[in-house]
Amino acid sequence: MVLDLTASSVELTRAICDTPSVSGDEKTLADEIEAAISAYGHLEVIRHGNTIVARTDLGRAQRVAIAGHIDTVPINGNVPTKDIELDGQPYLWGRGTVDMKAGTAVQLKLAAELSDPVVDITWMWYDNEEVEASKNGLALLAADRPELFAADFAILGEPSNGEVEGGCNGTLRAVVRTHGVRAHAARAWIGENAIHKAAPILSRLAEYRAREVEVEGLLYRESLSAVRIAGGVAGNVIPDACEVEVNYRFAPSASAAEAEEHIRSVLAGFDVEITDAAEGARPGLDAPIAKQFVEAVGAVPQPKYGWTDVARFSALGIPAVNYGPGDPHLAHHDEERVPLAQIDAVERGLRAWLTSH
Repeated sequence: MVLDLTASSVELTRAICDTPSVSGDEKTLADEIEAAISAYGHLEVIRHGNTIVARTDLGRAQRVAIAGHIDTVPINGNVPTKDIELDGQPYLWGRGTVDMKAGTAVQLKLAAELSDPVVDITWMWYDNEEVEASKNGLALLAADRPELFAADFAILGEPSNGEVEGGCNGTLRAVVRTHGVRAHAARAWIGENAIHKAAPILSRLAEYRAREVEVEGLLYRESLSAVRIAGGVAGNVIPDACEVEVNYRFAPSASAAEAEEHIRSVLAGFDVEITDAAEGARPGLDAPIAKQFVEAVGAVPQPKYGWTDVARFSALGIPAVNYGPGDPHLAHHDEERVPLAQIDAVERGLRAWLTSH
């Protein structure tokens, strides 16, 4: 298939959603994007693995990075896409329509059409966002080609219901372990049951009250949850080990180190191992270019509760926001669907800002 970048953003969304690209299997879609975007002479096209970068070089006073990932979580009977109607509103249904191929389709269309934007633009379409950070195409690109990240402002096309979501929460994962002594289940008193010892961990987490933290005018809601529990040897053995995996989403006013300190305080007395952590991103909406963007698209900024790659730009001192079609609550959902009107609205908003401010 050859992508037609003169098609509407809705039709482009349909085309790239109907090209499966589950994390780790993005090559076909990356090939199609590279072939399609290389036909436009106003763009310098760079390929890094399955990440495609397209840049203008017009000598503008400011440069903006606009990025979107091309991978999805696994398909579950929701490809190919189909048109549906709910409450009189047309939607495109299927894997990737929300997270985040509709946003990527808008970006591809505008990259092809906007040969004379008022800012220089670095478009980035990258792989492996939905899996571990060590595979993330944007992170690998930053490590090998940091000069491509020079920008005054960044926009991620992550689903935001067509609104602007500033920054993002940080995320931390930990494994909390309990230890016991194996014994025959018929003589349980001889052993020490590690699963039973995990009960206080679950109680603390169940009783925990998540904080709401205001950061630069936006109210971020935190969460602390058990997301996995593992233990047991056999149906007739008292287990000697149990693990509870915990996920903490923390406001961007805190560092990952402070988040770790908080986790260890909540779970004091237990064996806690931090297995993964990613810093959040402050909203950055006080930057003049960010204010211009928010005004141009007519949005009321909201906080981003989930972690997104805006944090990679924020860590470089680049203010970054999330702006894309689709309801974040439907990301990864088997009934993933995006209103066609939101795709069109986000295209209009980005086009207006990139051509008139």
